[in-house]
Amino acid sequence: MRQVVLEGRGDFAEWRDAARALLADRVAPRDVMWQSGETGGDLFSAIGEVSRETVDAAAFSVPKVFLSAAEAVVCHSDPERFELLYRLLWRLAEERRLLEVTSDPDVAQLRSMIKNIRRDSHKMKAFVRFREVPGVQVERRRFVAWFEPDHFIVGRTAGFFQRRFTDMDWLIATPKGAAAWDGETLQISNAPAERPDAEDETDVLWQTYFTHIFNPARLKIRAMQSEMPKKYWKNMPEAALIPDLIAGAERRVAEMAARAASQPPAFHERLQEAWRTREDEAAEAAGTLSALAVVRREAAGCTRCALHCHATQTVFGEGPEQADLMFVGEQPGDMEDLAGRPFVGPAGRIFDEAVMAAGIDRGQVYVTNAVKHFKHERRGKRRLHMRPEAGEVAHCRWWLAKELEVVKPKIVVALGATAYLALTGEAKPIAEVRGMPIPMQDGVILMVTTHPAAILRIPDEALKAKSLAVFRADLADVFRLRISLED
Repeated sequence: MRQVVLEGRGDFAEWRDAARALLADRVAPRDVMWQSGETGGDLFSAIGEVSRETVDAAAFSVPKVFLSAAEAVVCHSDPERFELLYRLLWRLAEERRLLEVTSDPDVAQLRSMIKNIRRDSHKMKAFVRFREVPGVQVERRRFVAWFEPDHFIVGRTAGFFQRRFTDMDWLIATPKGAAAWDGETLQISNAPAERPDAEDETDVLWQTYFTHIFNPARLKIRAMQSEMPKKYWKNMPEAALIPDLIAGAERRVAEMAARAASQPPAFHERLQEAWRTREDEAAEAAGTLSALAVVRREAAGCTRCALHCHATQTVFGEGPEQADLMFVGEQPGDMEDLAGRPFVGPAGRIFDEAVMAAGIDRGQVYVTNAVKHFKHERRGKRRLHMRPEAGEVAHCRWWLAKELEVVKPKIVVALGATAYLALTGEAKPIAEVRGMPIPMQDGVILMVTTHPAAILRIPDEALKAKSLAVFRADLADVFRLRISLED
């Protein structure tokens, strides 16, 4: 019996070299005992003297898919992973298409381990929360994070954080290793790390974001805990809000239903269409139909996606045909769907008050939505808002592009993540792009802030007031930017 002792902390090379040595001696899997643990001895001390030449000579061709699978599986914490990999490696000499046999027990176990690694890596990308290190006077800001993975995935996942947060110095510490980036070098350590002691005032931003995306009408506790297991909650600032949000979900659904407008009469759509048709026909006869009116009339009959089937009407943008400032929201709400105008409901009132406080005249700006039809689900006689999917946003982007082409704004303000997706094609959290001028085509500048409807959904009154103040401050920044462009 040969015994192989590996450190076993996700290093593919140490398993590969040991496997090569065993293959060189033609040691069968049943004659090998694999062990892992932190040891300071010679890697091959238990399997006898094996020369470097002998190991290199043991050339053995394996499918590339096995190599990539092995690189993932060595990161697993199951102590049987090394035995499994060597057994598959041994079998591949005779069964070249073994990995295609999904019913094989070894292959099934391999795939299950790979799935576990991918899931753990996904959770790390989703649930790492950086906190800024205070009192450090350096050119680049420094951040630390603590995460508790199930497997040895730090080195495998660190590249994601390097690419995404390349403009700051950071350290991710875990019980299974650590990763650090200083702007030039990504350093990986397999040694267990201690939890860093750091607090960050911006934790409230995570709480604000989570409160905004929490929809009490679609609460499914088991599904939520499946995607965000409780083991991660203690390291996430927003998780402190979850018990109260769950407890108040039923009350908030009732409040949303009470605020919602009723279903319009059956003849409402016909009256709206007849009114708009008469206006357009009169303007067309007089030769005064504007380019924007032409696009609006075309959009009224839009059937590019299925949303038109259940909405009352197309809710097109409104405002001057030549406006230097354009606001883009997500989609019309219930009241907007009935009125045929954007931002006239509760969120519209929040918007109007913030615009006025910033010194902006709503009558001089163009206001529209990324999606032109109201997406909803019925709850009795009520119609509750549903967030548009990416495909629906893509279908409606054609109309938004037409509005931009005609209005020719100098500044566009995206109200929420859906509007940002429609304008840029990128899906990003608002916190990453909020408040910074982003250049677009034709010299247009994009500014991003939250959607006023998200503020309405915040249950905590203190947090709601703080979010409203931040929203108003964002619009004040837009006003200052507008003035600077006019100078």
